Amino acid sequence: MSMEMFGADAGTYLFWFAAVGFAGTVGGLLAGLLGVGGGIVIVPVLYHIFSAVDVAEPIRMKVAVATSLATIIATSSVSIRSHYRRGAVDDALLRMWWLPILVGVVCGTIIGGYVNGRVLSLVFAVVALLVAVRMMLSGKATAFYDGFPNAFAKWLTGILVGLISALMGIGGGTLSVPILSAFGFDIRRAVGTAAAIGFIIAIPGTLGYIISGWNAPDLPPFSLGYLNWAGALVLVPLTMAMAPLGARLAHSIPRRALQVCFAVFLAASSLRMFYDLI
Repeated sequence: MSMEMFGADAGTYLFWFAAVGFAGTVGGLLAGLLGVGGGIVIVPVLYHIFSAVDVAEPIRMKVAVATSLATIIATSSVSIRSHYRRGAVDDALLRMWWLPILVGVVCGTIIGGYVNGRVLSLVFAVVALLVAVRMMLSGKATAFYDGFPNAFAKWLTGILVGLISALMGIGGGTLSVPILSAFGFDIRRAVGTAAAIGFIIAIPGTLGYIISGWNAPDLPPFSLGYLNWAGALVLVPLTMAMAPLGARLAHSIPRRALQVCFAVFLAASSLRMFYDLI
Protein backbone atom coordinates (compact mmCIF):
# COMPACT_ATOMS: atom_id res chain seq x y z
CA MET A 1 0.00 0.00 0.00
CA SER A 2 1.69 3.22 -1.09
CA MET A 3 1.02 6.76 -0.07
CA GLU A 4 0.67 7.73 -3.71
CA MET A 5 -2.18 5.28 -4.17
CA PHE A 6 -4.17 7.07 -1.52
CA GLY A 7 -2.87 10.48 -2.50
CA ALA A 8 -1.74 10.93 1.10
CA ASP A 9 1.32 12.45 2.73
CA ALA A 10 3.47 10.71 5.35
CA GLY A 11 1.38 12.09 8.22
CA THR A 12 -1.83 10.65 6.80
CA TYR A 13 -0.08 7.37 6.11
CA LEU A 14 1.05 7.10 9.74
CA PHE A 15 -2.42 8.13 10.92
CA TRP A 16 -3.93 5.31 8.87
CA PHE A 17 -1.77 2.64 10.52
CA ALA A 18 -2.21 4.10 14.01
CA ALA A 19 -6.00 4.37 13.68
CA VAL A 20 -6.38 0.88 12.22
CA GLY A 21 -4.16 -0.45 14.99
CA PHE A 22 -6.36 1.24 17.59
CA ALA A 23 -9.49 -0.18 15.98
CA GLY A 24 -8.03 -3.68 15.96
CA THR A 25 -6.87 -3.53 19.58
CA VAL A 26 -10.07 -2.12 21.07
CA GLY A 27 -12.30 -4.01 18.65
CA GLY A 28 -10.70 -7.34 19.56
CA LEU A 29 -11.03 -6.61 23.27
CA LEU A 30 -14.71 -5.76 22.86
CA ALA A 31 -15.27 -8.83 20.70
CA GLY A 32 -14.37 -11.08 23.59
CA LEU A 33 -15.80 -8.87 26.33
CA LEU A 34 -19.17 -8.09 24.78
CA GLY A 35 -19.64 -10.71 22.07
CA VAL A 36 -20.00 -7.98 19.44
CA GLY A 37 -17.34 -9.10 16.97
CA GLY A 38 -15.54 -5.77 17.38
CA GLY A 39 -17.48 -4.20 14.51
CA ILE A 40 -19.16 -1.62 16.71
CA VAL A 41 -15.71 -0.01 17.10
CA ILE A 42 -14.08 -1.02 13.84
CA VAL A 43 -16.80 0.30 11.50
CA PRO A 44 -16.81 3.97 12.62
CA VAL A 45 -13.00 4.06 12.90
CA LEU A 46 -12.57 2.65 9.40
CA TYR A 47 -15.19 5.09 8.12
CA HIS A 48 -13.13 8.05 9.35
CA ILE A 49 -9.87 6.53 8.13
CA PHE A 50 -11.29 6.11 4.64
CA SER A 51 -12.56 9.67 4.81
CA ALA A 52 -9.08 10.94 5.71
CA VAL A 53 -7.53 9.14 2.74
CA ASP A 54 -10.23 10.40 0.35
CA VAL A 55 -12.19 7.24 -0.34
CA ALA A 56 -15.31 8.32 -2.25
CA GLU A 57 -18.22 9.19 0.07
CA PRO A 58 -20.86 6.99 -1.67
CA ILE A 59 -18.83 3.82 -1.00
CA ARG A 60 -16.95 4.77 2.18
CA MET A 61 -19.38 3.15 4.61
CA LYS A 62 -19.76 0.07 2.43
CA VAL A 63 -15.99 -0.51 2.43
CA ALA A 64 -15.91 -0.04 6.21
CA VAL A 65 -18.77 -2.50 6.73
CA ALA A 66 -17.30 -5.16 4.43
CA THR A 67 -13.82 -4.87 5.95
CA SER A 68 -15.24 -5.08 9.46
CA LEU A 69 -17.19 -8.24 8.61
CA ALA A 70 -14.01 -9.85 7.26
CA THR A 71 -12.15 -9.21 10.51
CA ILE A 72 -15.07 -10.65 12.50
CA ILE A 73 -14.50 -14.04 10.82
CA ALA A 74 -11.11 -14.24 12.55
CA THR A 75 -12.18 -12.54 15.78
CA SER A 76 -15.20 -14.75 16.33
CA SER A 77 -13.18 -17.92 15.71
CA VAL A 78 -10.94 -16.97 18.65
CA SER A 79 -13.65 -15.55 20.90
CA ILE A 80 -15.99 -18.52 20.50
CA ARG A 81 -13.30 -20.96 21.68
CA SER A 82 -12.74 -18.91 24.83
CA HIS A 83 -16.46 -18.83 25.62
CA TYR A 84 -16.92 -22.53 24.83
CA ARG A 85 -14.26 -23.45 27.37
CA ARG A 86 -16.30 -21.58 29.98
CA GLY A 87 -19.58 -23.22 28.98
CA ALA A 88 -21.05 -19.88 27.91
CA VAL A 89 -22.26 -20.86 24.41
CA ASP A 90 -25.83 -22.16 24.14
CA ASP A 91 -25.65 -24.94 21.54
CA ALA A 92 -29.40 -25.52 21.53
CA LEU A 93 -30.04 -21.84 20.79
CA LEU A 94 -27.55 -21.88 17.91
CA ARG A 95 -29.19 -24.94 16.36
CA MET A 96 -32.61 -23.30 16.28
CA TRP A 97 -31.48 -19.72 15.48
CA TRP A 98 -28.77 -20.06 12.83
CA LEU A 99 -31.08 -20.43 9.82
CA PRO A 100 -33.23 -17.30 10.38
CA ILE A 101 -30.05 -15.35 11.10
CA LEU A 102 -28.53 -16.56 7.83
CA VAL A 103 -31.68 -15.55 5.92
CA GLY A 104 -31.43 -12.09 7.45
CA VAL A 105 -27.74 -11.79 6.56
CA VAL A 106 -28.38 -12.64 2.92
CA CYS A 107 -31.16 -10.04 2.70
CA GLY A 108 -29.09 -7.41 4.53
CA THR A 109 -26.05 -7.96 2.33
CA ILE A 110 -28.11 -7.60 -0.84
CA ILE A 111 -29.65 -4.37 0.44
CA GLY A 112 -26.36 -3.01 1.77
CA GLY A 113 -24.54 -3.64 -1.47
CA TYR A 114 -26.88 -1.48 -3.52
CA VAL A 115 -28.24 1.33 -1.34
CA ASN A 116 -26.42 4.62 -0.82
CA GLY A 117 -23.68 4.44 1.79
CA ARG A 118 -25.37 7.14 3.89
CA VAL A 119 -28.26 4.74 4.46
CA LEU A 120 -25.84 2.30 6.10
CA SER A 121 -24.44 5.13 8.24
CA LEU A 122 -27.93 6.07 9.40
CA VAL A 123 -28.84 2.45 10.21
CA PHE A 124 -25.65 2.11 12.22
CA ALA A 125 -26.23 5.32 14.20
CA VAL A 126 -29.91 4.75 14.96
CA VAL A 127 -29.69 1.11 15.99
CA ALA A 128 -26.55 1.57 18.08
CA LEU A 129 -28.07 4.49 19.99
CA LEU A 130 -31.37 2.69 20.66
CA VAL A 131 -29.61 -0.36 22.02
CA ALA A 132 -27.26 1.79 24.13
CA VAL A 133 -30.16 3.65 25.72
CA ARG A 134 -32.01 0.43 26.44
CA MET A 135 -28.99 -1.18 28.08
CA MET A 136 -28.09 1.94 30.11
CA LEU A 137 -31.60 2.44 31.50
CA SER A 138 -32.04 -1.17 32.50
CA GLY A 139 -30.88 -1.68 36.06
CA LYS A 140 -30.79 -5.34 35.18
CA ALA A 141 -31.80 -7.28 32.10
CA THR A 142 -35.58 -7.69 32.07
CA ALA A 143 -36.78 -11.08 30.90
CA PHE A 144 -40.23 -10.98 29.26
CA TYR A 145 -40.26 -14.69 28.43
CA ASP A 146 -38.47 -17.84 29.44
CA GLY A 147 -37.11 -18.71 26.01
CA PHE A 148 -38.73 -17.91 22.66
CA PRO A 149 -42.54 -18.15 23.03
CA ASN A 150 -43.09 -19.54 19.51
CA ALA A 151 -41.48 -20.18 16.13
CA PHE A 152 -42.57 -16.78 14.79
CA ALA A 153 -40.64 -14.95 17.53
CA LYS A 154 -37.60 -17.12 16.89
CA TRP A 155 -37.62 -16.43 13.14
CA LEU A 156 -38.47 -12.74 13.39
CA THR A 157 -35.72 -11.96 15.90
CA GLY A 158 -33.20 -14.11 14.02
CA ILE A 159 -33.91 -12.42 10.70
CA LEU A 160 -33.69 -8.96 12.28
CA VAL A 161 -30.36 -9.78 13.94
CA GLY A 162 -28.91 -11.04 10.65
CA LEU A 163 -30.38 -8.26 8.51
CA ILE A 164 -29.32 -5.30 10.66
CA SER A 165 -25.93 -6.80 11.52
CA ALA A 166 -25.13 -7.19 7.81
CA LEU A 167 -26.11 -3.56 7.20
CA MET A 168 -24.01 -2.34 10.14
CA GLY A 169 -20.95 -4.57 9.66
CA ILE A 170 -21.16 -6.02 13.17
CA GLY A 171 -21.05 -9.51 14.59
CA GLY A 172 -24.59 -9.67 15.92
CA GLY A 173 -23.95 -9.13 19.62
CA THR A 174 -25.20 -5.56 19.47
CA LEU A 175 -28.69 -6.90 18.89
CA SER A 176 -28.60 -10.50 20.06
CA VAL A 177 -27.33 -9.75 23.58
CA PRO A 178 -30.29 -7.53 24.60
CA ILE A 179 -32.74 -9.74 22.67
CA LEU A 180 -31.53 -12.89 24.39
CA SER A 181 -31.60 -11.12 27.76
CA ALA A 182 -35.22 -10.15 27.11
CA PHE A 183 -36.03 -13.80 26.39
CA GLY A 184 -34.59 -14.96 29.69
CA PHE A 185 -31.03 -15.90 28.77
CA ASP A 186 -28.25 -15.05 31.23
CA ILE A 187 -26.19 -12.17 29.84
CA ARG A 188 -22.92 -14.08 30.03
CA ARG A 189 -24.42 -16.94 28.02
CA ALA A 190 -25.92 -14.35 25.65
CA VAL A 191 -22.44 -12.83 25.17
CA GLY A 192 -20.85 -16.22 24.59
CA THR A 193 -23.54 -17.27 22.12
CA ALA A 194 -23.21 -13.92 20.33
CA ALA A 195 -19.59 -14.76 19.57
CA ALA A 196 -20.76 -17.83 17.65
CA ILE A 197 -23.51 -15.83 15.94
CA GLY A 198 -20.85 -13.40 14.70
CA PHE A 199 -19.17 -16.25 12.85
CA ILE A 200 -22.46 -17.13 11.14
CA ILE A 201 -23.00 -13.50 10.11
CA ALA A 202 -19.49 -12.60 9.00
CA ILE A 203 -18.76 -15.28 6.40
CA PRO A 204 -21.82 -14.84 4.12
CA GLY A 205 -21.83 -11.10 4.80
CA THR A 206 -18.23 -10.67 3.63
CA LEU A 207 -18.81 -12.77 0.52
CA GLY A 208 -21.94 -10.77 -0.29
CA TYR A 209 -20.16 -7.42 -0.13
CA ILE A 210 -17.29 -8.75 -2.25
CA ILE A 211 -19.75 -9.83 -4.94
CA SER A 212 -21.96 -6.72 -4.87
CA GLY A 213 -18.97 -4.37 -5.01
CA TRP A 214 -16.87 -6.27 -7.54
CA ASN A 215 -17.19 -3.69 -10.32
CA ALA A 216 -17.94 -0.66 -8.15
CA PRO A 217 -16.20 2.57 -9.20
CA ASP A 218 -13.67 4.48 -7.05
CA LEU A 219 -12.71 1.56 -4.85
CA PRO A 220 -9.55 2.15 -2.76
CA PRO A 221 -6.39 0.17 -3.55
CA PHE A 222 -6.19 -3.47 -2.49
CA SER A 223 -9.93 -4.07 -2.58
CA LEU A 224 -11.95 -7.17 -3.45
CA GLY A 225 -15.35 -5.71 -4.12
CA TYR A 226 -16.13 -3.57 -1.09
CA LEU A 227 -13.65 -5.52 1.07
CA ASN A 228 -10.37 -3.67 1.62
CA TRP A 229 -8.10 -6.62 2.31
CA ALA A 230 -5.10 -4.44 3.24
CA GLY A 231 -7.08 -2.95 6.13
CA ALA A 232 -8.31 -6.41 7.13
CA LEU A 233 -4.76 -7.77 7.21
CA VAL A 234 -3.75 -5.06 9.67
CA LEU A 235 -6.84 -5.58 11.83
CA VAL A 236 -6.99 -9.37 12.04
CA PRO A 237 -3.82 -10.10 14.06
CA LEU A 238 -4.70 -7.43 16.62
CA THR A 239 -8.33 -8.47 17.01
CA MET A 240 -7.38 -12.13 17.35
CA ALA A 241 -4.76 -11.33 19.99
CA MET A 242 -7.12 -9.21 22.10
CA ALA A 243 -10.33 -11.29 21.87
CA PRO A 244 -9.25 -13.97 24.40
CA LEU A 245 -8.39 -11.25 26.93
CA GLY A 246 -11.84 -9.74 26.49
CA ALA A 247 -13.48 -13.14 26.93
CA ARG A 248 -11.64 -13.65 30.22
CA LEU A 249 -12.72 -10.23 31.45
CA ALA A 250 -16.36 -11.00 30.58
CA HIS A 251 -16.35 -13.73 33.22
CA SER A 252 -14.65 -11.71 35.93
CA ILE A 253 -16.59 -8.41 36.09
CA PRO A 254 -20.07 -7.73 37.53
CA ARG A 255 -23.09 -8.17 35.27
CA ARG A 256 -24.15 -4.51 35.55
CA ALA A 257 -20.65 -3.32 34.71
CA LEU A 258 -20.80 -5.43 31.56
CA GLN A 259 -24.10 -3.81 30.55
CA VAL A 260 -22.82 -0.27 31.20
CA CYS A 261 -19.62 -0.93 29.27
CA PHE A 262 -21.69 -2.20 26.35
CA ALA A 263 -23.95 0.88 26.41
CA VAL A 264 -21.15 3.46 26.64
CA PHE A 265 -19.30 2.16 23.60
CA LEU A 266 -22.50 1.89 21.57
CA ALA A 267 -23.54 5.46 22.43
CA ALA A 268 -20.13 6.92 21.61
CA SER A 269 -20.04 5.21 18.22
CA SER A 270 -23.60 6.23 17.42
CA LEU A 271 -23.22 9.91 18.30
CA ARG A 272 -20.07 10.22 16.25
CA MET A 273 -21.85 8.78 13.22
CA PHE A 274 -24.81 11.15 13.67
CA TYR A 275 -22.37 14.05 13.79
CA ASP A 276 -20.95 13.11 10.41
CA LEU A 277 -24.40 12.62 8.85
CA ILE A 278 -25.51 16.06 10.00
